[in-house]
Amino acid sequence: MHFENENLASAKMDSEFEITLRGMLAQDESRNISENIQWGFRHKFEKGDTLLQKTYTEDFMTGRKVKNVGQRSRYYVKDSHPAIISAEVLDKVQEEMARRARLIHTENGTVESSASKYNGKYLLGNLLICGDCGASYRRRMERGKVAWRCATRIEKGKDACANSPTMDEEWIKKVLGETVCENGAYDESVIRDKVDIIQIFNSYSIICYKNEEQAKIFF
Repeated sequence: MHFENENLASAKMDSEFEITLRGMLAQDESRNISENIQWGFRHKFEKGDTLLQKTYTEDFMTGRKVKNVGQRSRYYVKDSHPAIISAEVLDKVQEEMARRARLIHTENGTVESSASKYNGKYLLGNLLICGDCGASYRRRMERGKVAWRCATRIEKGKDACANSPTMDEEWIKKVLGETVCENGAYDESVIRDKVDIIQIFNSYSIICYKNEEQAKIFF
């Protein structure tokens, strides 16, 4: 094999070492280029554009991409591009959908709101109540995590409801699993059967059971 740019031929015995050396240098250069490109991507990710680096190139030689499930950093950027509708409109639509989900049609043709009819999408949306203002809690994405916040605070700001804390969904499920479910693991069907409402206060929550018992949980 003859390499024109380097003026090397594999048939010559004295060229074997130089060909091997140049191959090693080329491979190392390829690795450096790959690492520089990846650094550039990470730098852009940190500045923002949505949930980034969901996949990454595992091997620079093969170019094989794999799903990122914790091997590398992932970056979540809020409001990275203009939304089709505003967050306020989205919240109002979700609230109206939850309200309609509770409506039941009676035998005489009238429509009534039933507090016992759960929202089919998010059970916690029917249980979490602000202990300060009495509003329901709404599900939101904050910094890449699912959180629940008082509807009054979302719509009118901190001045309208100053003492309502933001609740992490994973923490709520963990506490409910340990407090309500027998085996310690969160089971939505068990929660649905046993829990009436959960009142959220500034430093603690009260789980109100359907049998009128209560459990106080401190944060």
